[in-house]
Amino acid sequence: MCDFVNSARSGAPLARQLSLRDGQRVWFFNMPDSVQEEIGEYALDLVFVGDPAEGVDAAHIFVSDGEELQTRLSCLRKQIATDGHVWVSWRTHGDMAEQDVRAAGEHAGFINTKACAVDELWSGLKLVIPKEAR
Repeated sequence: MCDFVNSARSGAPLARQLSLRDGQRVWFFNMPDSVQEEIGEYALDLVFVGDPAEGVDAAHIFVSDGEELQTRLSCLRKQIATDGHVWVSWRTHGDMAEQDVRAAGEHAGFINTKACAVDELWSGLKLVIPKEAR
């Protein structure tokens, strides 16, 4: 991976930046192979589920369309563990911006807690269920 990516995250491994931990049930949507490989380098014991309806602790979706984002977040809000999190990634120089993701998250019942440069093409925003709604 290029130096820009690591320096954008202050050298911390991507899996740690994304709050991934051993034993978590995870679901990834449209994640680029390069990002999956970088997460895999951290050698976590993750449980991958084929459908978030099976119950997930962490999800990461890669989207470029606001309508798809809203649909995915609305479904994930009902499927994610109450103490879980959803990362939303969008193309850094695409049609969506951080404020669009933040607004879609709020509309679906999430609050944002963290931002991350996933790689040189993708930015990410971490969404969680507000404590008062858990």
